[in-house]
Amino acid sequence: MRMRIQGGSRLRGTVEVHGAKNAIGPLIAASLLLKGPVRFTHVPRLTDVLGLLDILHGMGARVEWEGEHDLLLDTKEVDPSKLDRKKMKRMRFSILLLGPMLARFKKIFVPEPGGCSIGNRPIDTHLFALGELGAKIECDAEGSLFLEAPTLKGAYVILPEFSVTATENLIMAAALAQGKTSIRLAAAEPHVQELCHFLNHAGAKITGIGSHELEITGVKSLRAPKELWPVVPDMVEIGTFAIAAALTKGEVDIHPAIPEHLDAVCSAMRRIGVRFSFTKNGLRVQGGGRYNAFKLQTNIYPGFPTDLQAPFGLLATQCHGTTLIQEPMFESRLGYTNELVKMGANAIIADPHRVIITGPTPLRGTEIRSLDLRAGATMVLAGLIAEGETIIHDAEMVYRGYERLDDRLQALGASITRLEDLA
Repeated sequence: MRMRIQGGSRLRGTVEVHGAKNAIGPLIAASLLLKGPVRFTHVPRLTDVLGLLDILHGMGARVEWEGEHDLLLDTKEVDPSKLDRKKMKRMRFSILLLGPMLARFKKIFVPEPGGCSIGNRPIDTHLFALGELGAKIECDAEGSLFLEAPTLKGAYVILPEFSVTATENLIMAAALAQGKTSIRLAAAEPHVQELCHFLNHAGAKITGIGSHELEITGVKSLRAPKELWPVVPDMVEIGTFAIAAALTKGEVDIHPAIPEHLDAVCSAMRRIGVRFSFTKNGLRVQGGGRYNAFKLQTNIYPGFPTDLQAPFGLLATQCHGTTLIQEPMFESRLGYTNELVKMGANAIIADPHRVIITGPTPLRGTEIRSLDLRAGATMVLAGLIAEGETIIHDAEMVYRGYERLDDRLQALGASITRLEDLA
């Protein structure tokens, strides 16, 4: 799929943010641990989310949309032998099924999940974590995994890295393990906290939520909450719309937003000179004025999120001076810079983890590619400020993390069209 964007429009208006992709993924996976149907609200209709639900539905789960963003999920009849291995292999998101499937079914045979090409992302930390709880793990020549644990037992686990999904897998497995599990170097992102609160509401015993040290006392069973569970708003989507407003010199109200989730993002915007304020329901961004070059390094939460590094890299092309961005987490996440250079940006990839960008430089419309989910959204924003017409190839990547992004930008005044009929 392609997108055609005519640059030059200032974005104005109000945009509603959906639930976080990175929050609903582990919540869907956690449904495998629950007795009874669970209902979620503010669920984003993203291709990654729909793909994960499709995998569960193929195994026998009841999946029903009760409204545009309200989801009923019941995994009572799930049969792991019906797992579609090809679908799981195509989705990195499906890595979240390892912990809960092992906890529930005691043994599973799965392919290694795929995903975005943003660098080397081995699943060693996931396997290490589950192995610490007593899982026996074997890997065949084709990369498929066999995990078996008749009984998961609590343990003192020091994770090799602050991996978000490995932390989530370990939390889900430990919730039903025998005894106490202590997790050190745990990820503390808002969606990790969301998973912990949800499981506690279902009967789990998790303490230390929001810190890098979690204590989990295993319980015999978990029961789905009876009330609708709202998915936390997507801080990455909030940040993306905020940068869109800043770049186009527009004014956009973004809601809902949780201010404390955005500390690092707002700190960066304040240093750059982007005007913003928190309202009763969200965040208002007023673009325009002089933007200052900056130094930015992605980091574990509450540091600056890697998923917003690329949009801020684009913003750097419109800042006065030279910006240095460091991306220590993924070695292939700076590739979007080459696409911006095609549009006129003055940028150099210094090494796989650092990029130097000097601005401000006008961007001109041309044909560019969406290299991954977050780079794709960045290319869309680049098209909004480029002179003339921009064509984005492989634009379908964007819908893995942004629901109807083109339609929502159109509602703010953007000139953007999907070209699904073109090869």
